Amino acid sequence: MRPVIKTITRLTATILLFLTVFGCNKFGDLNTDPTKSSNLDPVNQLMFAQLWFSGDLNSQERTSYFLLIPMMQQLNGAYNTRYGALYVKEEPFFWGIWENSYGNDVANIVDAVARTNGVTNQSNLNAMCRIMKVYTFARLTDLFGDLPYFEAGKAFRDGVKKPKYDEQKDIYDDFLKELSAASAQLDASKDKVSNEIFYKGDIPSWKKFANSLRLRLALRLVKRDPERAKKEVQAAFDAGVFTSNADICMTRHEDISNNYQDIRGNSVSVSFNTKNQMTRICTTFLNQLKSTDDPRLNYLVRCYKENGIPSRFLEREDITAQIKAKNGLIGSDPGRYIYEDELSSSAITLASGESYVPTNVDLKCQLNHNLLRNNAPFLHLTYAEVELLLADATVRLGLNLGGSAQTHYQKGIEAAMQQLSLYPSGPVVPASEISGFIANNPLAAGRELEQINTQLWIALLLNGPETYANWRRSGFPALVPSPSDESTSLTIPRRFQYPLSEKEQNAQNVQAAIQRIGEDDWLKRVWWDQQ
Repeated sequence: MRPVIKTITRLTATILLFLTVFGCNKFGDLNTDPTKSSNLDPVNQLMFAQLWFSGDLNSQERTSYFLLIPMMQQLNGAYNTRYGALYVKEEPFFWGIWENSYGNDVANIVDAVARTNGVTNQSNLNAMCRIMKVYTFARLTDLFGDLPYFEAGKAFRDGVKKPKYDEQKDIYDDFLKELSAASAQLDASKDKVSNEIFYKGDIPSWKKFANSLRLRLALRLVKRDPERAKKEVQAAFDAGVFTSNADICMTRHEDISNNYQDIRGNSVSVSFNTKNQMTRICTTFLNQLKSTDDPRLNYLVRCYKENGIPSRFLEREDITAQIKAKNGLIGSDPGRYIYEDELSSSAITLASGESYVPTNVDLKCQLNHNLLRNNAPFLHLTYAEVELLLADATVRLGLNLGGSAQTHYQKGIEAAMQQLSLYPSGPVVPASEISGFIANNPLAAGRELEQINTQLWIALLLNGPETYANWRRSGFPALVPSPSDESTSLTIPRRFQYPLSEKEQNAQNVQAAIQRIGEDDWLKRVWWDQQ
């Protein structure tokens, strides 16, 4: 277990970064550019970018909670999830992650890379910053498509106020080059970066993260450039990817209920557990677990007696066993609200001995609340994902990646079930149940990619952007659209639309990008997302 950075350290670093990068310096040398701090520590900038990724409530609430997790039919039913579940276009929700990222983690990580380039005693720090830069931009370009990359963040350094939009093809080309070079640059005999959040400076772990991220991104190219994808997947594997759950890249957050300034807690969790109406398990997700007799059904899926107090959601009484016996496990249908489709049940007996008749909201099952604690880890890239991607590449590209597709598939499932124990008081799936599931659900000829990527869909739960990206890449699971009278679209959207601020302040460059895709609409596809 990697230790958590102390609260005061994180808070101090956060305040420092806001003051130094974005604050106004009233005093000092008038000939000094106030946007270019001469003494800002790039280690703190790296840490800020790492923590911001999953700690920024504005980005995570809009992107994952409102839009992508319900859109991917994993959790839904709450009123605020209708934007993704019912395809209700609320354009400002697209813009949150763009506007928060470019002015914060992008600005810092671009600056940190520039500050450490060619600095002899910061070679490892520079490599880590380069990797984090790729990771930061990958989430953005996968959501929007073409965007400012090569000139991004330079308003703070070089006065570039209206950066041009780079084509996603060129951005991805640079991603893969950067990850290869940064991985090779990492050297355990050189500078130590023990304060960073992901691996406390452990060089072998960073190398594996870079190579595993390269694997993930290389497979995005399978439809556009299968030969390049094949070459990059093989190179990433040969360089050394994750080999166990000990390699997982995660942020271990603190038990803080984030607001729009505090980024210490897990903002995905906070988005869910602070709402008056908790989401429910979508029946699409629930039925997948049921149909394969997946043991995670008994650990991920719970029923609670609601108490109506969001801040005390962990105090709700677990009534799963009695509800399951009387009614079975019932989810929230795609395109429906929790309060619709009224259910009824006979009385159950609470722990106090009191007789209680469960209401509609008690009966519809939820995600195990331990996965939604403020201090739940955010899993950036997991061993389970790596093994399932290797299984996909083995089938799709015909590569020999150290084992058969079946072997990688089995390892991926096992790792995905085991990683649940990383959550505070999280469930531990017994080994016998894991092995039983694997034995009863082997890869079937002609259905391999469907099975592999359906397992990825389950394993990526709570990582909305990555679930969305892999669904678009693979086409699995084959989600059935769930529009209603409220819907703006009849089909599942494929990208985010550009912010109004860009159209007003960087009109020429954003219009060039829009012309390449034809229209700035959420039904258009990014470059790698081809049919």
